[in-house]
Amino acid sequence: MKQQTLNQSFTFKGKGLHTGLNIEAEFCPAPINHGYKFQRVDLPDQPIINALAENVIESNRGTVVGNGQAQVSTIEHAMAALYAMGLDNVLIKVNAPELPILDGSSIKYVEAIQAAGIVEQDADKDYYVVKHKIELADEATGSKIMVLPDEEFSVEVKVSYNSPVLENQFASLEHLSEFAAEIAPSRTFVFLREIEPLLKANLIKGGDLENAIVIHDSPMTQEELDHLADLMGVPHREVGKYGYINDFELHASNEPARHKLLDIVGDVALIGRPLKGKIIATRPGHTINTRFAKMIRREIVRQNVQAPVYNPNVPPVMDNVRIREFLPHRYPFLLVDKIIDIGKNYIVGVTNVTTNEPFFQGHFPQEPVMPGVLQIEAMAQTGGLLVLSMVDEPEKYSTYFMKIDNVKFRQKVVPGDTLIFHVSFMTELRRGCAVMKGLAFVGEKVVTECEFMAQIVKKQVR
Repeated sequence: MKQQTLNQSFTFKGKGLHTGLNIEAEFCPAPINHGYKFQRVDLPDQPIINALAENVIESNRGTVVGNGQAQVSTIEHAMAALYAMGLDNVLIKVNAPELPILDGSSIKYVEAIQAAGIVEQDADKDYYVVKHKIELADEATGSKIMVLPDEEFSVEVKVSYNSPVLENQFASLEHLSEFAAEIAPSRTFVFLREIEPLLKANLIKGGDLENAIVIHDSPMTQEELDHLADLMGVPHREVGKYGYINDFELHASNEPARHKLLDIVGDVALIGRPLKGKIIATRPGHTINTRFAKMIRREIVRQNVQAPVYNPNVPPVMDNVRIREFLPHRYPFLLVDKIIDIGKNYIVGVTNVTTNEPFFQGHFPQEPVMPGVLQIEAMAQTGGLLVLSMVDEPEKYSTYFMKIDNVKFRQKVVPGDTLIFHVSFMTELRRGCAVMKGLAFVGEKVVTECEFMAQIVKKQVR
């Protein structure tokens, strides 16, 4: 899967839910590895804010990202649309501290993306793959998020409120392809009893019956209702029995739960990578959503490249026979057993370290440890396979080390370990020279890393 961006820009104008300001936001194409960024074009120097979890500064009634004095709030609906539509790189220029609320859902953003078009870029997507169960809970609120390994991204949401109207609801998203039709139209909601406290907290200045589902579920006199209408600047109206007081019909009976799912998608986008895993959320909210995103971001920052997924049941891209057609190395110096993944800019190789390796006889007889130089050599052979896979008639070429930098050995490699090498280009292949970054994993841990330069040379005919 390749990274994607917009084919062309589009602009929205509308009021902010909390600020009430008239806002203009332009969504622009961006280059590879750009990610999602907000630019406050109304401020001096037009500061840019990375839409990443570590930049979340508030999550009470919406997600707010900030950088110094600049901030942008109510980003979750737009972020959900960008993420669900498969976009990786977008710059959002906005002239206010908030995005426009529009109709309180993501559907307008989805439709604008579809109209603008999506283009594929010349770089691979970098997924965050959930490999084991992750749990996060908030005992005070009863909120809980659990994430399980899965081949795709999916979400299940359970909501529960102390309300005769909105008590228990469930919503699910089995595949992102369902988002536009099933989840995107779901609007934000608020309880009528919450409106005055929110207004006193200087929030929802732009809220109305067109951009939020309003739920009446507690006793309230007509005088109190008129007072709320005056505070919000809307006409007085009589409200009868408990229920939804909007004039429009709900898109689905569980629209509030679907909107909570929408919010999760928008907040998960803050990890900066598409996620492969199944999210099960109970009573979610922006606070626990962004706490989860921050937890994943810490792992990504700590270990920028995630350990590749190795399933020995899947046939290799290159087996040992095929590798020997590319590389001139032979026993005891052919150190790559198979290639399990290869892209335009990266390759993943596997070496099984057994107790029968000849170097263990002297390194060391009583405590066998794989020499670090051989780990680097195996990594370089993996990188050589990446380079040779890009040329016609690879059997006519060889690759040679030219330089090794920033070598780090983090953990011993011993008999019984399976080494997984991830090697990627740091620069484009120029004049037959490739600069690459290599990481060696045992399980989920990086054991060795280095940067190296290799040259591809045509073999002399003898």
